[in-house]
Amino acid sequence: MKIKMQSDHTILQKINQTVKQLADPKTYDMVCHEHRLGEPLPSTEKLARIVNMVREILFPGYFGNTSLRPDTIRHYMGVYVDELFELLSEQILAGLCFTCDKQPEEIDMPERNRFAQELAADFIAYLPEIRRILVTDVEAAFVGDPAAKSRSEVIYCYPAIRAISNYRIAHRLLELGVPLIPRIIGEMAHSETGIDIHPKAQIGESFTIDHGTGVVIGSTCIIGNNVKLYQGVTLGAKSFPLDEHGNPIKGVPRHPIVEDNVIIYAQATILGRITIGKNSVIGGNVWVTNNVPPDSKIVQSKARETAFSDGGGI
Repeated sequence: MKIKMQSDHTILQKINQTVKQLADPKTYDMVCHEHRLGEPLPSTEKLARIVNMVREILFPGYFGNTSLRPDTIRHYMGVYVDELFELLSEQILAGLCFTCDKQPEEIDMPERNRFAQELAADFIAYLPEIRRILVTDVEAAFVGDPAAKSRSEVIYCYPAIRAISNYRIAHRLLELGVPLIPRIIGEMAHSETGIDIHPKAQIGESFTIDHGTGVVIGSTCIIGNNVKLYQGVTLGAKSFPLDEHGNPIKGVPRHPIVEDNVIIYAQATILGRITIGKNSVIGGNVWVTNNVPPDSKIVQSKARETAFSDGGGI
Protein backbone atom coordinates (compact mmCIF):
# COMPACT_ATOMS: atom_id res chain seq x y z
CA MET A 1 0.00 0.00 0.00
CA LYS A 2 1.38 3.36 -0.99
CA ILE A 3 1.38 5.97 1.76
CA LYS A 4 0.64 9.53 0.72
CA MET A 5 2.76 11.96 2.75
CA GLN A 6 1.25 15.25 3.90
CA SER A 7 3.16 18.48 3.56
CA ASP A 8 4.35 20.42 6.60
CA HIS A 9 1.94 23.19 5.63
CA THR A 10 -1.04 20.80 5.66
CA ILE A 11 -0.07 19.41 9.07
CA LEU A 12 0.32 22.92 10.47
CA GLN A 13 -3.08 23.91 9.08
CA LYS A 14 -4.75 20.94 10.79
CA ILE A 15 -3.15 21.78 14.12
CA ASN A 16 -4.06 25.46 13.89
CA GLN A 17 -7.64 24.64 12.95
CA THR A 18 -7.94 22.26 15.90
CA VAL A 19 -6.57 24.89 18.30
CA LYS A 20 -9.10 27.38 16.96
CA GLN A 21 -11.97 24.93 17.51
CA LEU A 22 -10.85 24.01 21.02
CA ALA A 23 -10.51 27.69 21.96
CA ASP A 24 -14.03 28.54 20.82
CA PRO A 25 -16.03 29.43 24.01
CA LYS A 26 -19.16 27.85 22.54
CA THR A 27 -17.50 24.41 22.73
CA TYR A 28 -16.29 24.56 26.35
CA ASP A 29 -18.87 26.76 28.05
CA MET A 30 -20.40 23.85 29.99
CA VAL A 31 -17.12 22.14 30.91
CA CYS A 32 -14.82 25.05 31.73
CA HIS A 33 -13.89 26.35 35.18
CA GLU A 34 -12.75 29.96 35.14
CA HIS A 35 -9.85 29.89 37.56
CA ARG A 36 -9.06 33.12 39.37
CA LEU A 37 -5.46 34.11 40.05
CA GLY A 38 -4.37 33.44 43.61
CA GLU A 39 -7.01 30.80 44.36
CA PRO A 40 -5.91 27.18 44.87
CA LEU A 41 -7.43 24.35 42.88
CA PRO A 42 -8.40 20.98 44.38
CA SER A 43 -5.66 18.39 43.91
CA THR A 44 -6.47 14.68 43.70
CA GLU A 45 -2.84 13.90 44.53
CA LYS A 46 -2.94 15.94 47.75
CA LEU A 47 -6.34 14.54 48.67
CA ALA A 48 -4.98 11.02 48.23
CA ARG A 49 -2.16 11.96 50.61
CA ILE A 50 -4.71 13.32 53.09
CA VAL A 51 -6.73 10.09 53.01
CA ASN A 52 -3.59 7.97 53.44
CA MET A 53 -2.47 10.19 56.32
CA VAL A 54 -5.85 9.80 58.03
CA ARG A 55 -5.49 6.03 57.67
CA GLU A 56 -2.05 6.24 59.31
CA ILE A 57 -3.58 8.15 62.20
CA LEU A 58 -6.66 5.94 62.58
CA PHE A 59 -4.86 2.59 62.17
CA PRO A 60 -1.40 3.19 63.68
CA GLY A 61 1.13 0.51 62.88
CA TYR A 62 -0.67 -0.60 59.71
CA PHE A 63 0.06 2.24 57.29
CA GLY A 64 3.03 4.56 56.98
CA ASN A 65 5.83 4.43 59.53
CA THR A 66 3.96 5.13 62.74
CA SER A 67 5.76 3.70 65.76
CA LEU A 68 3.63 2.06 68.45
CA ARG A 69 6.21 2.49 71.21
CA PRO A 70 4.65 4.41 74.12
CA ASP A 71 7.50 6.92 74.11
CA THR A 72 7.11 7.82 70.42
CA ILE A 73 3.45 7.36 69.49
CA ARG A 74 2.47 10.84 70.67
CA HIS A 75 5.32 12.39 68.66
CA TYR A 76 4.26 10.60 65.48
CA MET A 77 0.62 11.57 66.01
CA GLY A 78 1.62 15.19 66.50
CA VAL A 79 3.70 15.26 63.32
CA TYR A 80 0.96 13.63 61.23
CA VAL A 81 -1.81 15.82 62.62
CA ASP A 82 0.21 18.98 61.96
CA GLU A 83 0.82 17.95 58.35
CA LEU A 84 -2.80 16.87 57.95
CA PHE A 85 -4.01 20.25 59.22
CA GLU A 86 -1.91 22.15 56.67
CA LEU A 87 -2.85 19.96 53.70
CA LEU A 88 -6.53 19.71 54.61
CA SER A 89 -6.85 23.45 55.22
CA GLU A 90 -5.43 24.09 51.75
CA GLN A 91 -7.77 21.62 50.05
CA ILE A 92 -10.84 22.85 51.92
CA LEU A 93 -9.93 26.37 50.83
CA ALA A 94 -9.64 25.10 47.26
CA GLY A 95 -13.11 23.57 47.48
CA LEU A 96 -14.55 26.79 48.86
CA CYS A 97 -12.93 28.80 46.07
CA PHE A 98 -13.94 26.36 43.34
CA THR A 99 -17.62 26.51 44.22
CA CYS A 100 -17.79 30.24 44.95
CA ASP A 101 -19.73 32.40 42.51
CA LYS A 102 -18.85 35.76 44.04
CA GLN A 103 -16.88 38.42 42.22
CA PRO A 104 -13.20 38.75 43.22
CA GLU A 105 -13.79 42.14 44.86
CA GLU A 106 -16.45 40.58 47.11
CA ILE A 107 -14.11 37.91 48.48
CA ASP A 108 -12.08 38.30 51.67
CA MET A 109 -9.38 35.65 51.12
CA PRO A 110 -7.81 35.91 54.61
CA GLU A 111 -11.26 35.40 56.14
CA ARG A 112 -11.99 32.47 53.84
CA ASN A 113 -8.61 30.91 54.61
CA ARG A 114 -9.33 31.24 58.33
CA PHE A 115 -12.71 29.55 57.82
CA ALA A 116 -10.98 26.67 55.98
CA GLN A 117 -8.60 26.26 58.91
CA GLU A 118 -11.52 26.17 61.35
CA LEU A 119 -13.20 23.44 59.30
CA ALA A 120 -9.96 21.44 59.15
CA ALA A 121 -9.55 21.74 62.93
CA ASP A 122 -13.16 20.63 63.48
CA PHE A 123 -12.59 17.60 61.26
CA ILE A 124 -9.40 16.66 63.09
CA ALA A 125 -11.20 16.96 66.43
CA TYR A 126 -13.65 14.32 65.17
CA LEU A 127 -10.96 11.77 64.26
CA PRO A 128 -11.23 9.84 67.57
CA GLU A 129 -14.94 9.29 66.85
CA ILE A 130 -14.22 8.14 63.29
CA ARG A 131 -11.70 5.66 64.70
CA ARG A 132 -14.25 4.37 67.21
CA ILE A 133 -16.84 3.78 64.48
CA LEU A 134 -14.32 2.19 62.10
CA VAL A 135 -13.33 -0.25 64.85
CA THR A 136 -16.94 -1.47 64.85
CA ASP A 137 -16.84 -1.81 61.04
CA VAL A 138 -13.62 -3.84 61.20
CA GLU A 139 -15.10 -6.07 63.90
CA ALA A 140 -18.26 -6.63 61.85
CA ALA A 141 -16.20 -7.67 58.82
CA PHE A 142 -14.01 -9.99 60.91
CA VAL A 143 -16.86 -11.67 62.77
CA GLY A 144 -19.04 -11.91 59.68
CA ASP A 145 -16.52 -13.54 57.34
CA PRO A 146 -15.26 -17.06 58.14
CA ALA A 147 -12.43 -16.50 55.65
CA ALA A 148 -10.97 -13.65 57.72
CA LYS A 149 -8.04 -14.98 59.74
CA SER A 150 -7.45 -11.79 61.74
CA ARG A 151 -8.51 -8.19 62.14
CA SER A 152 -5.18 -7.22 60.63
CA GLU A 153 -6.13 -9.05 57.44
CA VAL A 154 -9.41 -7.14 57.36
CA ILE A 155 -7.69 -3.75 57.80
CA TYR A 156 -4.97 -4.46 55.25
CA CYS A 157 -6.84 -6.39 52.59
CA TYR A 158 -10.58 -5.84 52.58
CA PRO A 159 -11.80 -3.35 49.97
CA ALA A 160 -14.88 -2.67 52.11
CA ILE A 161 -12.74 -1.17 54.88
CA ARG A 162 -10.96 1.06 52.38
CA ALA A 163 -14.27 2.23 50.90
CA ILE A 164 -15.97 2.66 54.26
CA SER A 165 -12.95 4.59 55.61
CA ASN A 166 -13.17 7.01 52.70
CA TYR A 167 -16.91 7.29 53.26
CA ARG A 168 -16.51 8.06 56.99
CA ILE A 169 -13.93 10.75 56.18
CA ALA A 170 -15.97 12.26 53.36
CA HIS A 171 -19.23 12.13 55.30
CA ARG A 172 -17.80 14.13 58.20
CA LEU A 173 -16.37 16.76 55.84
CA LEU A 174 -19.77 17.03 54.17
CA GLU A 175 -21.47 17.42 57.56
CA LEU A 176 -19.10 20.31 58.27
CA GLY A 177 -20.19 22.00 55.05
CA VAL A 178 -17.08 21.38 52.97
CA PRO A 179 -17.99 21.51 49.24
CA LEU A 180 -16.69 19.26 46.44
CA ILE A 181 -13.83 17.65 48.42
CA PRO A 182 -16.07 14.92 49.97
CA ARG A 183 -17.24 13.79 46.52
CA ILE A 184 -13.67 13.55 45.27
CA ILE A 185 -12.69 11.43 48.28
CA GLY A 186 -15.72 9.20 47.77
CA GLU A 187 -14.96 8.70 44.10
CA MET A 188 -11.36 7.77 44.93
CA ALA A 189 -12.67 4.75 46.83
CA HIS A 190 -15.13 4.02 44.03
CA SER A 191 -12.27 3.90 41.52
CA GLU A 192 -10.09 1.76 43.79
CA THR A 193 -12.68 -0.76 44.99
CA GLY A 194 -15.75 -0.64 42.74
CA ILE A 195 -17.81 0.32 45.81
CA ASP A 196 -19.82 3.51 45.28
CA ILE A 197 -20.95 5.17 48.53
CA HIS A 198 -22.24 8.72 48.32
CA PRO A 199 -20.76 10.75 51.20
CA LYS A 200 -24.19 12.20 52.03
CA ALA A 201 -25.63 8.78 52.90
CA GLN A 202 -26.18 8.13 56.61
CA ILE A 203 -24.65 4.84 57.74
CA GLY A 204 -24.65 3.46 61.28
CA GLU A 205 -22.05 1.46 63.17
CA SER A 206 -20.87 -2.12 62.56
CA PHE A 207 -21.40 -1.78 58.82
CA THR A 208 -19.78 -4.24 56.45
CA ILE A 209 -19.78 -5.13 52.77
CA ASP A 210 -18.66 -8.65 51.81
CA HIS A 211 -16.62 -8.75 48.58
CA GLY A 212 -18.12 -5.41 47.62
CA THR A 213 -17.64 -4.96 43.89
CA GLY A 214 -20.59 -3.21 42.29
CA VAL A 215 -22.25 -1.99 45.50
CA VAL A 216 -24.09 1.35 45.08
CA ILE A 217 -25.40 3.41 48.01
CA GLY A 218 -27.28 6.56 47.05
CA SER A 219 -27.02 9.99 48.60
CA THR A 220 -30.24 9.95 50.64
CA CYS A 221 -29.89 6.39 51.95
CA ILE A 222 -30.24 5.86 55.69
CA ILE A 223 -28.63 2.65 56.97
CA GLY A 224 -28.91 1.52 60.58
CA ASN A 225 -26.49 -0.42 62.78
CA ASN A 226 -25.17 -3.91 62.12
CA VAL A 227 -26.12 -4.01 58.42
CA LYS A 228 -24.34 -6.29 55.99
CA LEU A 229 -24.36 -6.02 52.19
CA TYR A 230 -22.93 -8.37 49.59
CA GLN A 231 -21.48 -7.60 46.18
CA GLY A 232 -23.65 -5.97 43.55
CA VAL A 233 -26.27 -4.61 45.94
CA THR A 234 -27.93 -1.40 44.76
CA LEU A 235 -29.63 0.94 47.20
CA GLY A 236 -30.84 3.29 44.52
CA ALA A 237 -33.61 5.58 43.36
CA LYS A 238 -36.42 5.21 40.91
CA SER A 239 -36.78 7.75 38.12
CA PHE A 240 -36.57 11.43 39.08
CA PRO A 241 -39.75 13.47 39.53
CA LEU A 242 -39.76 16.41 37.13
CA ASP A 243 -40.67 20.05 37.66
CA GLU A 244 -42.95 22.10 35.40
CA HIS A 245 -40.06 22.72 33.02
CA GLY A 246 -39.22 19.03 32.68
CA ASN A 247 -36.06 19.22 34.80
CA PRO A 248 -35.31 16.63 37.54
CA ILE A 249 -36.24 17.78 41.06
CA LYS A 250 -33.12 17.31 43.16
CA GLY A 251 -32.64 17.13 46.92
CA VAL A 252 -35.72 15.04 47.73
CA PRO A 253 -35.28 11.76 49.69
CA ARG A 254 -35.38 9.06 47.04
CA HIS A 255 -33.23 6.19 48.33
CA PRO A 256 -34.05 3.33 50.74
CA ILE A 257 -34.01 3.28 54.52
CA VAL A 258 -32.40 0.08 55.84
CA GLU A 259 -33.04 -0.53 59.53
CA ASP A 260 -30.83 -2.34 62.06
CA ASN A 261 -29.59 -5.93 61.68
CA VAL A 262 -30.48 -6.34 58.02
CA ILE A 263 -28.60 -8.60 55.57
CA ILE A 264 -28.89 -7.96 51.84
CA TYR A 265 -27.43 -10.63 49.57
CA ALA A 266 -25.65 -10.33 46.24
CA GLN A 267 -27.17 -8.43 43.30
CA ALA A 268 -30.31 -7.38 45.17
CA THR A 269 -31.77 -4.13 43.80
CA ILE A 270 -33.72 -1.97 46.24
CA LEU A 271 -35.19 1.21 44.78
CA GLY A 272 -37.06 4.25 46.03
CA ARG A 273 -37.82 5.78 49.41
CA ILE A 274 -38.91 2.51 50.99
CA THR A 275 -38.03 0.96 54.34
CA ILE A 276 -36.43 -2.43 54.88
CA GLY A 277 -37.54 -3.32 58.41
CA LYS A 278 -35.10 -4.40 61.11
CA ASN A 279 -33.88 -8.00 61.33
CA SER A 280 -34.89 -8.69 57.71
CA VAL A 281 -33.04 -10.74 55.12
CA ILE A 282 -33.17 -9.80 51.44
CA GLY A 283 -32.12 -12.64 49.15
CA GLY A 284 -29.90 -12.36 46.11
CA ASN A 285 -31.06 -11.13 42.71
CA VAL A 286 -34.38 -9.77 43.94
CA TRP A 287 -36.02 -6.48 42.95
CA VAL A 288 -37.65 -4.59 45.85
CA THR A 289 -39.68 -1.39 45.39
CA ASN A 290 -42.14 -1.68 48.33
CA ASN A 291 -41.71 -1.50 52.10
CA VAL A 292 -40.56 -4.65 53.83
CA PRO A 293 -41.87 -5.24 57.40
CA PRO A 294 -39.44 -6.07 60.21
CA ASP A 295 -38.31 -9.69 60.57
CA SER A 296 -39.09 -10.47 56.92
CA LYS A 297 -37.32 -12.74 54.47
CA ILE A 298 -37.56 -11.81 50.77
CA VAL A 299 -36.28 -14.41 48.31
CA GLN A 300 -36.77 -15.50 44.72
CA SER A 301 -39.36 -18.10 43.87
CA LYS A 302 -37.99 -21.62 43.84
CA ALA A 303 -35.87 -22.45 40.80
CA ARG A 304 -37.38 -24.86 38.28
CA GLU A 305 -35.34 -27.85 37.16
CA THR A 306 -35.33 -28.66 33.45
CA ALA A 307 -33.65 -31.68 31.93
CA PHE A 308 -31.29 -31.16 28.97
CA SER A 309 -28.46 -32.93 27.26
CA ASP A 310 -25.68 -31.87 24.89
CA GLY A 311 -26.61 -28.23 25.34
CA GLY A 312 -30.26 -28.71 24.41
CA GLY A 313 -32.70 -26.58 26.35
CA ILE A 314 -30.21 -23.85 27.32
